[in-house]
Amino acid sequence: MPNLTDAELLNSLKTKQPDALGQLYDRYGSVVYGVALKVLQSQPEAEDLTQEIFLSLWRRPIDPIKHDHLLRYLIAMTRSRAIDKLRSRSRNLNLVQRWGQTITVETPDPTPVEQAVVNERSQQVRQALAQLSEPQRRVIELAYDAGLSQSEIAQQLQEPLGTVKSWTRQGLLKMRQLLKDAID
Repeated sequence: MPNLTDAELLNSLKTKQPDALGQLYDRYGSVVYGVALKVLQSQPEAEDLTQEIFLSLWRRPIDPIKHDHLLRYLIAMTRSRAIDKLRSRSRNLNLVQRWGQTITVETPDPTPVEQAVVNERSQQVRQALAQLSEPQRRVIELAYDAGLSQSEIAQQLQEPLGTVKSWTRQGLLKMRQLLKDAID
C-alpha cells in the first residue's frame, strides 16, 4: 500500500486489509506504547495494551469522519484503558490482601491429635537427621532451617558447590529411605 492518509487507512480497515493496520501501527505504535508505559510503569503490560489497542482498531474500525484526529483518539483510548488496568490491578491486589487476611485470621489452632501427629513426625525427622553423616546433616539444616541456597552453604562451609550438592542429595535420599515408613 502506498502512503495513505489516516482516513484512507481507516476506510481500508473496514474492508479488513491487514496492510492498513500495519501502516497505522508503524505510524502510531510507538506513541501508543509510550503512553501505555508512562501510565502502567510496566513494559510487558504496555506491550500487551499496545496490541490490544490496535486489535481493537482491527475488530471495530472507527469512522474517519467522526475521528479526524486519529492520534488524539489513540492517545485518549490508550490512556483510558491503561487507567482501567491500573484500577483492575489495584482491585485484584486488594482482593488478594483481603483473602490472605481472611485465611490467616480463620486458621484454627491445631487440635490435640493434630499437634501430637506433628510432634511425632518432628521427632521422626530429628531421628533421621541424627543418622546422617555430619556434612549431610549440616547442609540440610542450613538449607531448611537457615533458608540458605546451596551456593550460600558452599560459601559458608568453604566447600565446592558440587560437594554441597552431593551431600544434600545423598542426605535427602537417605532421609527418604529412613522416613519411608512414616511417609507411607
